Amino acid sequence: MSRQQPFYRINNLRKFLFPALWAVFFLLTAHCLRLTAFAQKLAVLTPEKNGQSEIFAEKLGTSLSEKLRVLDSSLSEAAFLSANPEKPFNLTTQEAKIIGAAIGCDFFLLVKSQNLRRESFARKEYFESYGAVYLVSSRTGRLVFWKLDSFENADPHKAEKQLFDSVNNLTKEVFGKLSTVSKEEFGEQIPKLEEIPDENSPEAKNFRAPLPYRRISPPYTALANLYSVAATVDIEVDFDETGQILRTEIVRWAGFGLDEAVTETVRKMNWRPATRNKKTLPIRALLRYNFKKLDKEE
Repeated sequence: MSRQQPFYRINNLRKFLFPALWAVFFLLTAHCLRLTAFAQKLAVLTPEKNGQSEIFAEKLGTSLSEKLRVLDSSLSEAAFLSANPEKPFNLTTQEAKIIGAAIGCDFFLLVKSQNLRRESFARKEYFESYGAVYLVSSRTGRLVFWKLDSFENADPHKAEKQLFDSVNNLTKEVFGKLSTVSKEEFGEQIPKLEEIPDENSPEAKNFRAPLPYRRISPPYTALANLYSVAATVDIEVDFDETGQILRTEIVRWAGFGLDEAVTETVRKMNWRPATRNKKTLPIRALLRYNFKKLDKEE
């Protein structure tokens, strides 16, 4: 019996030690993720200057500064303006990377807020106070998080107060996204593929670009329609030699569900593969979709 005691002791030790070690590992991992998020430098920007946008952005920045390194707003705004973006809420990933580099931040948050007078057949006049945020990665230029919070009330001040009271919940969502997105971006590997050649280049000779067998237009979302959004969405698509889609990436984003509508539509279509000299080949293509609210007469 005495010879077997060490075995039992080791076995019992494993029962208690291994779960404890795993618990410590997960706690340390979670702590490291929180520290990584806290180390990120974030700029909060209001491209459209109005009183509500600036107040909403200030409250959001103050709340985020408890968990993140929020940069000085005046310096961030000056760097942002120096980049002179034509459509600040409809940036290409390249434009966004340039802006992030000019500011010197890891991420920037574009904020837009307004109090709107609404009316409908089913309801008397009321007010809608909304806040839209665009969280952008300076490293990739991607729109990594988009959210619109909206509150309605017959009293415009009460609608506005409801919006401002929602800031803490929005902060949690932004912080939660930042805790994971950096790790995802650094671990990502994008394959190298030939791109569609310029029309007059030697590579364009006997080249045929991928085409859908039947074109489908992405829908103009109800949310975009409600806010009269006019925007362009560009999507980068990787095709294999059979015309199957390997990867998609939005490289000019818009929010309001338009990016998701474009991605879903492109993936629904069946594509004829690209060819050169009648031989199929993998290719990377850039597709563009323009959206605007149509007037009734249109």
